[in-house]
Amino acid sequence: MMHRDSWTQTARVLALALGLLGSLPAAALNAGLGPPPPSVDRQTPQAAVQGFLAAAHRGDYETAAHYLDLDFIPRAQQKERGYQLARALKFVLDRKLPVDVSALSKEPEGDPADARYDQLGTIPLQGNAIPIRVQRVPAEGGLVWVFNESTMRQVDPLFAEYGPRLVGFLPAFFFKDTVLGLEPWQWLGLLVTLLGSLALSVLLERLVLAFARRVARWTKFTWEDDVVSSGKGPLKLLAFSALLAVGTLLLRLPRPAQGFFLRVGYSLSVVALAWAVLRILHVSAAFVQSRVSSEMKDATRARSVSTQLVVLRAIFEVATYVIAAALLLIQFEVVRNVGVSLLASAGIAGLVLGLAAQKSIGTLLAGIQLSITQPISIGDTLIIEGEWGTVEKITLTYVVLRTWDQRRLVIPITQFLDKPFQNWSKGNPEMLGPVILQVDFATDIDALRVELRRILENEGKDMWDGRVATVVVMDVLDRTLTVRALVSVSDFSRLFDLRALVREKMIAYLRTKPLWLPVTRTEARPFQLPEPSPPAPEAQEPAASPTPPRA
Repeated sequence: MMHRDSWTQTARVLALALGLLGSLPAAALNAGLGPPPPSVDRQTPQAAVQGFLAAAHRGDYETAAHYLDLDFIPRAQQKERGYQLARALKFVLDRKLPVDVSALSKEPEGDPADARYDQLGTIPLQGNAIPIRVQRVPAEGGLVWVFNESTMRQVDPLFAEYGPRLVGFLPAFFFKDTVLGLEPWQWLGLLVTLLGSLALSVLLERLVLAFARRVARWTKFTWEDDVVSSGKGPLKLLAFSALLAVGTLLLRLPRPAQGFFLRVGYSLSVVALAWAVLRILHVSAAFVQSRVSSEMKDATRARSVSTQLVVLRAIFEVATYVIAAALLLIQFEVVRNVGVSLLASAGIAGLVLGLAAQKSIGTLLAGIQLSITQPISIGDTLIIEGEWGTVEKITLTYVVLRTWDQRRLVIPITQFLDKPFQNWSKGNPEMLGPVILQVDFATDIDALRVELRRILENEGKDMWDGRVATVVVMDVLDRTLTVRALVSVSDFSRLFDLRALVREKMIAYLRTKPLWLPVTRTEARPFQLPEPSPPAPEAQEPAASPTPPRA
């Protein structure tokens, strides 16, 4: 009985003590820091983390310390240690734990699943996963959310592992304030990194090119020497981008800044590689062109190879530009998501775009087909749309024709696949050319044949190949004869000049024979009156029928 009474009395004392404790005001949190500024909002996990990051990134570590649980530190040291721990925690979070503030609870009670704390994530340290948490603790005026004590006890080991190594070598000035989220030592490091990367990239380019030139001299070809020389510029840019990425990693930059410099380095690398590919294509095409021009005796075949080189080089250049642009854009999440969404969901838009681009794609395919089938080549002589000229340039979309009067005719590439045209350069260069004359019926055709032979064997001997020299009557008109003189040349480039010469000399010969020139004749006949026609016979009346007798 006495034992039961003692337990009852003890319970009453404990209840009274708990009541007295509950009636007392809550102890001040981080009393060594002083009262928090009015801008400090610690009512929810999201507000606490967002407020800490905002204050730390603008360099206000005194304010950021109010978002930490520092009660395990003596009050006299809380102000100094709070500044240090806030700065160290900012470095660790920026480097190793990207915080998604929107994922944290917006309720004062925290996450209903576990109201004790809200966890931002974990950071590896010596084989362990260190949790980073905010917890609701009592403070003056109620309960607030701060980074809990267990997290703050691990900040120093985490900072020693992931923080900058220059703390003990630079004055404290370089670690106090921040500008655009970076401390002075980081800005100084960026300047040193940029200048050092530029200097080292120039030195590395010279060393690599010098070694490559020495190796290229071991071969008898000049292509390797040209390729090595083309590396000047792209190699420097590639080395600079790599050194910039490595140097900024050593500066322990915040994650957004580090991501920016990594993207810059990646973009410069893509540009450098595309630049190098374009230069190698140019050098290779020039090398093959020079070899073809010097070693290939067949001029037609040489022009065909030159055309293939031009078109293939254009195809590879376009492919290089497209691939480089795709590699540059794919690193941006917004562009990548937009592209995937358009391709996945906009089927009608894709169909419309495909139909709209059908002609452009068809033109590109026509250019590729033209380079393979080779109906025309650079230097070929063509007659198309009534124009005579020489092919001067072939691209994937159009052909430039230099006409005989020095004009430039730009023709769509598809026209050479859809419409007929004359290519005088294909096959045998020998050609026949007619000269049409109108002469009188009295012309001696045999004399014209003799004169044609004389012209070709004398004035036209440098152009005529001696194969064909004929004169025939092609047509008989009402007043003239149509005579055709047919001549031949071994090279079509001489045909126009030979025809003009024959036409001129034959007309001069006809002027010596005036009766052979076409004239208009008028024939006169005497006028005679027409004989009178005989008169028409008179019409006779029919005989009257006898009157019948009367009865």
